[in-house]
Amino acid sequence: HQFLEGMLIAGQAVNARRIYIYLRDEYPAIRQILSHEITALENADIVKPGYIELRRGAGAYICGEESAMIESIEGKRGLPRHRPPFVAQKGLFDRPTLVHNVETLFWIPEILAKGADWFIGQGRKNHKGNRSYSVSGRVKNPGVVLTGAGASVSELIRLCGGMADGHTLKAYLPGGPSGGILPASLADIPLDFGTLSKYGCFVGSHAVVILSDRDQIHDVVVNLLEFFKHESCGQCTPCRLGCEKAVDLLRQTTPDTQLLKELCSAMADASICGLGQAAPNPILSMFKYFESDG
Repeated sequence: HQFLEGMLIAGQAVNARRIYIYLRDEYPAIRQILSHEITALENADIVKPGYIELRRGAGAYICGEESAMIESIEGKRGLPRHRPPFVAQKGLFDRPTLVHNVETLFWIPEILAKGADWFIGQGRKNHKGNRSYSVSGRVKNPGVVLTGAGASVSELIRLCGGMADGHTLKAYLPGGPSGGILPASLADIPLDFGTLSKYGCFVGSHAVVILSDRDQIHDVVVNLLEFFKHESCGQCTPCRLGCEKAVDLLRQTTPDTQLLKELCSAMADASICGLGQAAPNPILSMFKYFESDG
């Protein structure tokens, strides 16, 4: 309900003609809940029938990129658009479009009710607001942790009941598959937007994956690049062929380190969207922090 309320407030603020909720098809239970609540809003005459439309996505990772998501909503293949124009100028069906993450909309009603100062005060270590950290991997109780912005991995592990039995923290992914990999020695740095750039990483969607002494970093990196290879939309050559070539090089008995670094640079500089630009991050993290494990 809080998300739907925030969504309607945002729609009113920009005088939106229509609202679309884009939901991956892997979440049928959530779809059922949303469909029921949207119908309830219509029956209560809070919104007109059809004002809110729930669109199913096929689960493509690339459709997390806003312009690819818009293409998918329009019934096309999910390919990122060249920018400019930006979606705020020319987005869904060529109309100016406001695109927001669910979590952003979720906080709007509470911020309006309690004030901006309250929300700002929820952060840690001079960071502002609350965050939803999705913590998985080698912890006792993986799940979504709601806590202040700027929480460290050490704190998140504690909130998840500690490391899984028999496991010792070795490394972690601070921001999903494209956010890079950091060693256990950096487990106490705050996780928030902009705090990890000097380490060659970013928090992105705050999807944190905990790795232990039983995990081989090289194997993790290969797995991540295989994922990018599979999820690349294929529109641009640097990403399409770059991910494939990176996997081939990483699987060699003695990978060509210099060629891999050159490939990473080309992908980051020439790919159209964030998928191809950030796909090299796990490789670069391995070279920077885990050379002996590569």
